Amino acid sequence: MAIELPAVRILIVDDDRAICDYMQTLLERDGYQVKTLVDPSAVEEEVRTGGYHLIILDLMMPKLDGIEVLKRIRKVDTDIAVVIFTGFPNLESAVQSMKLDAVDYIKKPFNVDEFREVLARVMRKKGLARTPEEQLHRVIGDTIRNLRKEKDLTLKQMARRTGLSVSLLSQIERAESSASISSLYKIAVALESRIQDLFGQY
Repeated sequence: MAIELPAVRILIVDDDRAICDYMQTLLERDGYQVKTLVDPSAVEEEVRTGGYHLIILDLMMPKLDGIEVLKRIRKVDTDIAVVIFTGFPNLESAVQSMKLDAVDYIKKPFNVDEFREVLARVMRKKGLARTPEEQLHRVIGDTIRNLRKEKDLTLKQMARRTGLSVSLLSQIERAESSASISSLYKIAVALESRIQDLFGQY
């Protein structure tokens, strides 16, 4: 069964339109939702309204240097993942960007595989990346919780109906534990649903 991972929204801030277009094509091919920004002065409003999970930020831009842009980003969002992207890496800029909680640093020109590896590492660090199996557990857990709430059932009531512990049911709903087919069958019966309904849209 193919599991579709939730779309991660990425903003690329770089005054070089060619690099923006190249990275946008590369990342969209990998399933990310991407927007580019060649005018860094607009970054605050874009971050405030865009709902982004990750920003890739060029450090060397003529109108506004990347460290200043990163400071502006942090005024709006203190938690968003920011990856610094530069053709002129140096220790001072690396230290400054890390003080502002940049999560990683990529050199131009970049190797595509290394670039993907950095993004994957950042996604994992921020809790945005899941394996297909983890995503399936999340879908099942969310679906069970929604169906249970629709029927106004507590976890304790579900435990009585299924013979499963409150602790296990809670772990399944939070995707902290994988449910066996037997457990899923008991849960489906308790919710007066078909077992396949627990898989949501998948």
